[in-house]
Amino acid sequence: MAQGGLKKSAGPAKKKTHKKQEKMRKGSRQIAPKQTTLVKQRALEKKLTAQINKNIEKQMSVKANAVGKLTIMKKLAEETATADKKNKKK
Repeated sequence: MAQGGLKKSAGPAKKKTHKKQEKMRKGSRQIAPKQTTLVKQRALEKKLTAQINKNIEKQMSVKANAVGKLTIMKKLAEETATADKKNKKK
């Protein structure tokens, strides 16, 4: 043999594989607004929905406390009852 052996030819190029997403998240995707008016509108909407949800929870806790079946919301009902008493005194 002559000096130095034959070099092996390069093997087939490796294919690039895409990583699979681990978990798909449920729900719709929303792009955050960039215009100031839309940002303010989104913040207001978020605040109002939070207030509505809190109000609904208060009403549910009051009903639960009246019947006595739902003890999960009893703590919230007690808080609303004390708040109502304070408002009536004023």
